[in-house]
Amino acid sequence: MNILTINFGGIGDEIFFLPTIISLKKEFPEAKIALALEPRSKSVKDLTNLIDDLIFVDIKRKNKYIELLKLIFKARKGHFDIVISSGGNKFISILLWLTGIKKRYGYNTGKLSEILLTKTVPLNKNQYACDMYHDLINPLTDKKTFLPEINIEQQEKIPNSVLIHPGVSKMSIQKGMTKTITPEKWAETINMLLERNKKVILAGGPDDDECIQKILSRIDLNNNNFENFYGKTKNIRELAILIGKAEKFICSDSAPLHIAVAMKTKTYPIFGPTDDKKLIPQSDLIIPIKANDTCPIKPCLWEHRQTTCQSLDCLNISAEDIINKIN
Repeated sequence: MNILTINFGGIGDEIFFLPTIISLKKEFPEAKIALALEPRSKSVKDLTNLIDDLIFVDIKRKNKYIELLKLIFKARKGHFDIVISSGGNKFISILLWLTGIKKRYGYNTGKLSEILLTKTVPLNKNQYACDMYHDLINPLTDKKTFLPEINIEQQEKIPNSVLIHPGVSKMSIQKGMTKTITPEKWAETINMLLERNKKVILAGGPDDDECIQKILSRIDLNNNNFENFYGKTKNIRELAILIGKAEKFICSDSAPLHIAVAMKTKTYPIFGPTDDKKLIPQSDLIIPIKANDTCPIKPCLWEHRQTTCQSLDCLNISAEDIINKIN
């Protein structure tokens, strides 16, 4: 059996989608699974051995319809038995029907989806994102995978260590989505941890250079308890290993958070304008840090607006707040 799965989004979305792929593999152990995704998220293949093939669809380009047309042609040539696609756009059901794949599964977006798809499922956005994606395969299996699982073994912990990854994706920044505290507050947090004799490790990705440099300019780089790991993790797999080694992990609402869920590391993500109930599981290992503000529409990002507001009261989180939370 050949199964085509389609899930567009960032690397975090692909990590959310992993439980769906895992359950499919449990139900159809001999199946070959292909994943159609955006090129920016191709590193998900480094986290799992369950995906046999990647099909890149660059829907962020101006000629996105040509990209989707290429996907249709590849799907028709792929001899797939089943196609499963996320996304709440009404166009999805037309896309799946055009692939010619016999069994088609997606969200119910109206009468057209009920006609064109083999089976539709309700789109329930008011739940943990992994569960939302997993609903897609309820008609195919009773097996349930609750959390992302990645192909990296558990790591030996660095004693007394706190790993900090302050960054968010460059696309979020370009779109005006501020989802984390300032570099100054990150630096203050690091200094307070060092004062408490914690082993502090700072990491970040290529998008985080400006933030990291501001942080580094405000801390004692000669402190023996501080290690600058920025630029030393060459790929997402190496980052996952580093997260697995940390006793505690402080991060933003970003992809490293979801890796930490899979690595079962005690994690303290900073949450402001986004909904932590949809982005993290209910777990004693994942403890969100949030401001005690009175914003009447919090969380607002994606629920009420596409960019964050100017006041950012929801990110009025001090270094003391963070230290108190993790202690």
